[in-house]
Amino acid sequence: MAAELTTSQLSEKHRTTLDQALDVIRTRAYWSPHPEHPKAYGENGSLSAAEGLAAFQALQGGRFELDQPGTDGWTGAEVSPYGPRLGIEYPHADLDVLLPAMRAGMGAWREAGPENRALVCLEILSRISARTHEFAHAVMHTSGQAFMMAFQAGGPHAQDRGLEAVAYAYAEQTRTPGAADWSKPQGKRDPLNLGKTFTAVPRGIALVIGCNTFPTWNGYPGLFASLATGNPVLVKPHPRAVLPLALTVRVAREVLGEAGFDPNLVALAAEAPGEGIAKTLATRPEIRIIDYTGSTSFGEWLEANARQAQVYTEKAGVNTVVIDSTDDYKGMLSNLAFSLSLYSGQMCTTPQNLLIPRDGIMTDAGAKSYDEVVADLAGAVGGLLGDDARANALLGALVNPDVKARLEAAAGLGEVALASREIANPDFPDAVVRTPVVVKLDGAKPDAEAAYMSECFGPVSFAVAVDSTADGLELLRRTVREKGAMTVGAYTTSQVTEAAIEEVCLEESAQLSLNLTGGVYVNQTAAFSDFHGSGGNPAANAALCDAAFVANRFRVVEVRRQA
Repeated sequence: MAAELTTSQLSEKHRTTLDQALDVIRTRAYWSPHPEHPKAYGENGSLSAAEGLAAFQALQGGRFELDQPGTDGWTGAEVSPYGPRLGIEYPHADLDVLLPAMRAGMGAWREAGPENRALVCLEILSRISARTHEFAHAVMHTSGQAFMMAFQAGGPHAQDRGLEAVAYAYAEQTRTPGAADWSKPQGKRDPLNLGKTFTAVPRGIALVIGCNTFPTWNGYPGLFASLATGNPVLVKPHPRAVLPLALTVRVAREVLGEAGFDPNLVALAAEAPGEGIAKTLATRPEIRIIDYTGSTSFGEWLEANARQAQVYTEKAGVNTVVIDSTDDYKGMLSNLAFSLSLYSGQMCTTPQNLLIPRDGIMTDAGAKSYDEVVADLAGAVGGLLGDDARANALLGALVNPDVKARLEAAAGLGEVALASREIANPDFPDAVVRTPVVVKLDGAKPDAEAAYMSECFGPVSFAVAVDSTADGLELLRRTVREKGAMTVGAYTTSQVTEAAIEEVCLEESAQLSLNLTGGVYVNQTAAFSDFHGSGGNPAANAALCDAAFVANRFRVVEVRRQA
């Protein structure tokens, strides 16, 4: 097929960005080519706020055409957590038709080489970036994130994670040269001479199983890591959050076609209600890579049953904060209050267990008892969310009824230090908005363990009284080892205690944030610098993003020729 986008055009447009990404994954400094502020869009071909909203609204109540092979019907039942039914129908695929069609373009995509593949991926990300306002509404009305969070996390931050994966993919594929001349001396005889070529070859079709809460942020790393390493990618969105990934697939198919490649290298697998297509897809022999974000139970099922595939999972964990002491008590409380409240605690990085010595802690405001710390934290959350307009902007909406049920049940698990309250959203009366609940538990009582040793996804946190900081560190170690954790936080003014906390996290492979009191929060990570997860504890078997996340998505095949 004739290419509308030539290699030279793509290189001129994106090679500098790729080089910058390659540099920053080595330096781990701050960098992003994707603006975070909504007002940065609306020029140079990007959609303005009004244009993005109009584009989103135009999608509702219609069919989402993709022109991909094997369409045998239409499906879609998305309802916004804010109330409105989206009414969008997506193509339902006959897998026996779609999967062979996806493999047909693999040869040409492999032969394009790492650089061309990376540049095509950057063009896809560039076009997605230009439509960030449209994507923001799509993410907001499928995940329940408040608009600004949907804009940033679903837009530039997700795009950064995709670009990061492309950079790692390029770096790993080019670590081995494409060709080499080999000559082995033989003394007085002629040397042995060979010409060798080395080609990065894909494993096969990659399956991305999307999640409800962060469809783009969690979906883009695997999608772009697989595509950049030569694999076709089949995107299976969560049935409640199809639109953001369907838009992504549409853009990817357009760019692939314009660049002279088969658009079917990226396709959508929308499922009918109750179909459970993920299990069917995951065990098909054509599927050789799986990226999954979601529950521990299904993640473990994938790891046990999708034996033909390389499986990358991000599952549940029990995130913990150890509170030993602080020299900024007010800042600590403010930081924790924001971390507990953001997106109603519906982040895999939100703190759940706050381990506080029962005899209290030392602070710059004097000694504080366990009860005082918990009461002051409750007051900080209440103050942060006291204004309903601000609360709506931080909390968003509960993503599904299961979260609401867990929130309501949590109040019966112990003494409630901070009760959840209902907040009305005047713009979306049907939105379910709730403030966090904080429950007191005693770490010395066996009957409390069932609560704090299980993930309670949503706006629920436990203030767990421990006998001492040392006792808290042992509980932290056991929690990470047995249940996993995406994040660990700690507050201490003691270098000895800090070293002990760090040692636990190094031994148990948990990502640690120390003494955060300003505008950086434990549940937020920055692409190119921070690793999301470690791959070393039960919460996830991979990190976003490191070399291990991409290196097993391809193999290097060697051809030797007599010279």
